Amino acid sequence: MSDKIWLSSPHMGGNELKYIHEAFEENWVAPLGPNVNGFERDLENFLGRSVKVAALSAGTAALHLALIECGVGYGDEVICQSMTFSASANPIAYQGAVPVFIDSEQETWNMCPKSLREGIEARIKMGTKPKAIIVVHLYGMPAKMDELVAIANEFGIPIIEDAAEALGSKYSNIACGTFGRFGILSFNGNKIITTSGGGALVCHTQEDKEKAVFLSTQARDNAAHYQHSHIGYNYRMSNICAGIGRGQMEVLADRVASRRAMAAFYKDLFENIDGVEVLTEPNEKFYSNHWLSAITIDHEKTGVTREQLRLALQEDNIESRPLWKPMHLQPIFESSPYYGHRVAEDLFERGLCLPSGSNLAGNEKEFIKSKILKVFSK
Repeated sequence: MSDKIWLSSPHMGGNELKYIHEAFEENWVAPLGPNVNGFERDLENFLGRSVKVAALSAGTAALHLALIECGVGYGDEVICQSMTFSASANPIAYQGAVPVFIDSEQETWNMCPKSLREGIEARIKMGTKPKAIIVVHLYGMPAKMDELVAIANEFGIPIIEDAAEALGSKYSNIACGTFGRFGILSFNGNKIITTSGGGALVCHTQEDKEKAVFLSTQARDNAAHYQHSHIGYNYRMSNICAGIGRGQMEVLADRVASRRAMAAFYKDLFENIDGVEVLTEPNEKFYSNHWLSAITIDHEKTGVTREQLRLALQEDNIESRPLWKPMHLQPIFESSPYYGHRVAEDLFERGLCLPSGSNLAGNEKEFIKSKILKVFSK
């Protein structure tokens, strides 16, 4: 097959251009406009729980504003899941704060409740109570929110949910991104829906949303002239990008169904290959959008390493990717505190993300299947 099979490529629904054309026809090309308001309403309706959504330029921007609204400043400590993309941790550094990284647990690959408690208690004993907890729903798999929320409430620390990969995922039939004080969404080009680039901050009060919008539009005071009493940012989503988002929201349910079908495809593919495990919901409380389907490989049982499979797929123009390298192993964060064991490290060493796009054709799936089976048959 000559065309490259991507890990997760954009998948347009058809009506995106309608909203973009309306913006051009009505001259709403300036940063804000009806599409931004409409996209926010669409997200609020989808998520439920009477949340308020601020559409922003990126999920990273949303996380940065969430930290600001939680009062995180220079020298403060913020707990963060170690196994995640660097955008979960970088905004902590933007604020001059210190990340405290927490290991994963085996079932969901997300923040381990036991290690979270250990980390909080250790930091308090050292005289520093963390200001926030960043929980990530990795690859769309919900974290163990009952346990994590209970611990956060016990110590009075707000949760910020990084649901950048988890739009459409649910825990106990409640949308991911709505459990914490704030939730973060991403609409980057590889996400389950895209606005080309973009993100959103999920809030529980109108006051928190209004503060986020204020800060994201350069924090201009209410005056005829340009006056600023706070540091502001250029973080608001444009009306054109929001138009793409409105079209994407119309097909979101289909995209979730397609991603979940890809996960089922891989589960069936690896069912009889001893030593390969597909990331799957632990029980009925968990409902993953399966943004990316991911596996772990036991080399001793299969005779195949993660890297051997990745390189074999690459030879056939099939993109795959190792799991996120844990943040506590990254050069920029290697001196940061870390609590846990080697769960995240082990997952990184053995884990691989496989092509999961909602636009993969039947012949592409069969091609992927044949190449994978060939590797494990040697």
